[in-house]
Amino acid sequence: MSKIVKIGNLDIGGGSKVLVQSMSTKRISNTALSIEEALRLEQAGCDILRFSVNDEKDALSFNELKKHVKMPLVADIHFDYKLALKSIDGGADKIRINPGNIGSSQNVRKVAEALKSSGVPVRVGANTGSIEKEFLEKFGKNEISLGESALKNVKVLEKYGVENIVISVKASSVPLMVKAYEYIASKTDYPLHLGVTEAGTEYGGVIKNSIGIGSLLLKGIGDTLRVSLSSDPVNEVRAGKTILSALGLSNDQVDVIACPTCGRCEWDCMEFAKKTEEYCKNIKKPLKIAVMGCVVNGPGEAKDADLGVAGAKDGCVIFAGGKIIKTVKKEDLEREFFGEIDKCTKL
Repeated sequence: MSKIVKIGNLDIGGGSKVLVQSMSTKRISNTALSIEEALRLEQAGCDILRFSVNDEKDALSFNELKKHVKMPLVADIHFDYKLALKSIDGGADKIRINPGNIGSSQNVRKVAEALKSSGVPVRVGANTGSIEKEFLEKFGKNEISLGESALKNVKVLEKYGVENIVISVKASSVPLMVKAYEYIASKTDYPLHLGVTEAGTEYGGVIKNSIGIGSLLLKGIGDTLRVSLSSDPVNEVRAGKTILSALGLSNDQVDVIACPTCGRCEWDCMEFAKKTEEYCKNIKKPLKIAVMGCVVNGPGEAKDADLGVAGAKDGCVIFAGGKIIKTVKKEDLEREFFGEIDKCTKL
């Protein structure tokens, strides 16, 4: 089991809840836009939000944003160690740095001292674009060179007494990403931040992340995750929450199951499944809701659902626990079924 690292009022690691992260597309110093996006992400279930810090104004904006959102905020720093120091002063709950690109050992020491005195945790690691030359030459581009590069960055901070560390070893190749996290998990007990980097657009990116992140979580590897997508970051959060729900690691999301349909289906089951998923997207309750094509597969196949609907020739049946509770006309289905969902959320 990994050690616990505290970020704000949350725990990363130690067998606690796997936390879902995302990264803002806004400049944090643009307060109005940052607040609007952060609130949307928070409503979607985001646990931790990261911001790029490009200048001093960004670095000093964290406390202002924290007046409006509850989730911990992370400062993403590259090249300028002073921005890491300013971000800690500015209220960041965590920083993400690569010790190798913020300058001299003296600069790293200053950041390390600020981390220790403030208690702010740090994420370090490596990705396939930042593998240390010495390991690349010795091992080639593989899980060992990627993992050892991350561990080298960890050791740099450990040398100065920093212990509140989270590690990532991301890759755009799913097999390499999985092997790298398996390797690093065998070498350290620091919490691990999972993700497939540069995963792509929403469709392909969700698939890559689901395979990579999901396979690791099934093995008990990973403490926090980000589903990186070239898409609205809200979609990253929803994908992350859905991965956790599918693995039985989350109890604060509705699981909408749906029939793929066949020739027996006499209503627009697919479209209604989309509407149901959209209606339930912000419900924080462990409900299982089924949208089934016909009564052949409906109440029977989905009898373990808390609530379900199945198409019939002259309308639809709504069922709970495998038992039909009402039959409704298709034109009344949305009102009737969503009304039943509302009843379930109030129980």
